Amino acid sequence: MLNNQQKNIANSELIIRRELFNIEAEQSILGTIILNNEYLNRVIEFLLPEHFYEPGHQKIYGQILHNVEKINVVANQITLKQFFENDEVIKALGASQYLSVLLAQAQSIIDIADYAKLIYDYALKRKLAMIGEELVIKVNSGDANISAQEQIEQFEGQLFALSEHSGGGKNDFRNISLSIKETLDKTLLARKRDSHVSGVSTGLVDLDKILSGMQQSDLIILAGRPSMGKTALGINLAVNACKALNLDIEDKKLQKAVGFFSLEMSAEQLSARILSMECSINATKFRTGQLSENEWEVIATRSAEIAKLPFFIDDTPALSISAIRTRARRMVRKHNLAFLIIDYLQLIRGVSKRSSDNRVQEVSEITQGLKAIAKEFNIPVMALSQLSRAVEQREDKRPQLADLRESGSIEQDADVVAFIYRDSYYKERLRPAENEVEKFQRWKSEMQEVTHKAEVIIAKQRNGPVGSVDLFFDAEFTRFGNLF
Repeated sequence: MLNNQQKNIANSELIIRRELFNIEAEQSILGTIILNNEYLNRVIEFLLPEHFYEPGHQKIYGQILHNVEKINVVANQITLKQFFENDEVIKALGASQYLSVLLAQAQSIIDIADYAKLIYDYALKRKLAMIGEELVIKVNSGDANISAQEQIEQFEGQLFALSEHSGGGKNDFRNISLSIKETLDKTLLARKRDSHVSGVSTGLVDLDKILSGMQQSDLIILAGRPSMGKTALGINLAVNACKALNLDIEDKKLQKAVGFFSLEMSAEQLSARILSMECSINATKFRTGQLSENEWEVIATRSAEIAKLPFFIDDTPALSISAIRTRARRMVRKHNLAFLIIDYLQLIRGVSKRSSDNRVQEVSEITQGLKAIAKEFNIPVMALSQLSRAVEQREDKRPQLADLRESGSIEQDADVVAFIYRDSYYKERLRPAENEVEKFQRWKSEMQEVTHKAEVIIAKQRNGPVGSVDLFFDAEFTRFGNLF
């Protein structure tokens, strides 16, 4: 008698041995296309040579594509005969005589598209089986340096790549009438709003004007040098967006969530900043506990209001791009995620571990993954980003696109690139001695002009203008506001 474990092993062996191919279907597809190349149009969008199981069939289909698509020559029994006679792989199947076999199979075909979908499905199942076998081998390899979570994320990345790049995308051509309707709906919404914002509002009037709000499916990069206020502005935008998205929505089931991945700060530190911003109380007091009774009352009132917002923080460090995608998908399903922000891009790991020499490729994988999240869930995704030290070497410290670390992939994949810049940060470091009265008074006057001023530079916007927006900045409460 077999025990349960032996039965499971036996069953898994049976599953592995199952034939994940259909040679007759492959022959029917090829024979039908050879008889009439017009049938190729029904399958060419999703069926690739590698989806065929028989190596000879892969070569035949590839040659048909070459004839029809590249050199504009009909692919029939006459034009393909020499290819069948010369190719070593097809010689093993019977050379030119195999043409007759394929043509005979074409006689009984019902719908070539159905057969092609069957072949495509088998191809995916074979790849799934290979991924599964690789997973079993790696799990049982005994490598203690690789955690179970890392293995899950690695293989989820492979599955994601399989679904995205295997030739059978979920989206098809759509009639332009549908796209026009969506565009007009957004335009009508923007027209009805006083702010004329069609996307997710930032809560900052001038920034909303230049962006028209943060648009669905956009990847937005907010970059700056350390101490410029990237995280502070990111928090402000996230909280403002959460309030705007849920304005006048009482039913929790209808609320739209904002997700904040904090890879650098803890959830407690982030919450302290939000409370400081909302309550106008210095964040240091939350660490020391030196709060007056009036301040406690303000905190109690405001914290109760903030707690009602569908605002979610994940402070897990060193997340991979596949882990972020998994958690975002869960948030979409459970909480109706409408805006996602990540602090910050350089702390995200790629799916596969790379050496420092390949950091550019890893960042490219990360930015492509973030853009894929924005498109798949149809939400704006904002990633904060560090800038290179090249800024510090120039007289004009305002950032430029070339200052982005690994700028090629970040600039290419982003729909919007914005820089945060505060002139006061640099002027503060040029403070002269107080005994130099004239210089000190001039410096003090200049500082008064820029102390509460921040600049957001829109350096790239795929579907809108570029330019600069001035904001009010209150360093004590790490709060940004409108500058009137």
